[in-house]
Amino acid sequence: MTREGGQTGFSEEPFDGDAATAYLKTLGHRGRLLIVCHLMNGEKSVGELERLLNIRQAAVSQMLARLRDEGQVVTRREGKTVYYRICDADTERLVALLSEKFGRVWST
Repeated sequence: MTREGGQTGFSEEPFDGDAATAYLKTLGHRGRLLIVCHLMNGEKSVGELERLLNIRQAAVSQMLARLRDEGQVVTRREGKTVYYRICDADTERLVALLSEKFGRVWST
């Protein structure tokens, strides 16, 4: 893709295929992708995500831990409740692109 002045819209950095693969693997899991889709509307607690996804709390927590470890979500604690939200703009853009192609999970 070339912009005015001959500049490309891509990074000049060398492509890091390992990092790209790891990033896509994280979102390539159906459960983790659905969690991120639900977080597009704002932060949610583990309990809220458990109800939305109809998945056991332990499984939701495990998927959230992976997303957190990969830097795609962050937490906020309020009393005993932990809330999660997306913290990575690239993740938001990718999920928005996927929603254009495959439909949206979250409501506006």
